[in-house]
Amino acid sequence: MVKILNKENSILNKFVAQMRDKVVQRDPMRFRRNMERVAEIMAYEISKKLNYTTRMVETPLGIAAVEEISDKVVVATILRAGLPFHQGFLNFFDDAESGFVAAYRKSRPDGSFIVEVESVSTSALSGKTLILVDPMLTTGTSLMLVYDALIRRAGEPEHTHFAAVFASEQGVEYVQKHTNPEKSTLWCATVDPELTSKSYIVPGVGDAGDLAYGVKL
Repeated sequence: MVKILNKENSILNKFVAQMRDKVVQRDPMRFRRNMERVAEIMAYEISKKLNYTTRMVETPLGIAAVEEISDKVVVATILRAGLPFHQGFLNFFDDAESGFVAAYRKSRPDGSFIVEVESVSTSALSGKTLILVDPMLTTGTSLMLVYDALIRRAGEPEHTHFAAVFASEQGVEYVQKHTNPEKSTLWCATVDPELTSKSYIVPGVGDAGDLAYGVKL
């Protein structure tokens, strides 16, 4: 199942527009905060799909029945671009556990590249709800490699929500092809039609990690 949030107009579109704007995105703090804001909106939407249980709460004037999330949530991300996106989810899922994966593009002599997963640090995933967040869904291969690395290390979640700000049509199709629709949901703020030869999304936003934290060597 794929959910594309900008198909319905909301304040999310303002934050996405500012992230795209080549003038506004020069401010790293604004770029990081807009990524957090998109994550907060996405976290709210994902929260509607979780399981809830009723709890009785004593107020100063009586007893109220309230609904609380019963799922055990783990929010995992790919370093480094995913850090502000991850934080936005934690702003809402403030009692969630976390996972972190270090992955990078390893260039080949012909100009192509492969994705190397360098390290995985995560809470247990078996029977829990995993929210795997990465701001850029390009080809989809790195996201699936990271997902496989997580479940090899920590077990298979009950359900996985994949979340991206900017996605390509190719990436969306790849994730759909390599996941079980009954066990996963893909959430995108927006989906763009093209990829460059170096797998950058067009029109996209540029390099999210560089925009958030500075150009890497």
